[in-house]
Amino acid sequence: MRIVLNNNINNDLEVHFRVKYALKAKQLKGYQFRRQRPILQYIADFFCKELMLIIEIDGITHDNKASQAKDIQREERLAKSGFKMVMFTDEEVLNNLAGVIPELERIIGEIETSTPLIPRRQGTIKTQSNAPVVLK
Repeated sequence: MRIVLNNNINNDLEVHFRVKYALKAKQLKGYQFRRQRPILQYIADFFCKELMLIIEIDGITHDNKASQAKDIQREERLAKSGFKMVMFTDEEVLNNLAGVIPELERIIGEIETSTPLIPRRQGTIKTQSNAPVVLK
């Protein structure tokens, strides 16, 4: 049993590392995702404040009925508070990260067109004269 537990922990770390790497440095349509953020009474695997988007990566611990019921309840509570949650399995990330990223881009596109976003306040933009302007 200990070996299986260690393998599960290693898989979880690898999965989260892969997603974190894909999301780092605002590579996903320029949005910043933060890892392990508290939202309401939950801890989100990845969260983008601008989009109110939560990305959850779930492993085998979510395969039983009790966990699935809690997941549904969590998603409903978060939705009532204005958050959108998208879930992927460990296997999807490990075996098809190239398919997960376009799906996230599609979801972000839907959010961008369907809801007003919080204005971006950090970063730089270029004016017509190509002079950088720092936003605060």
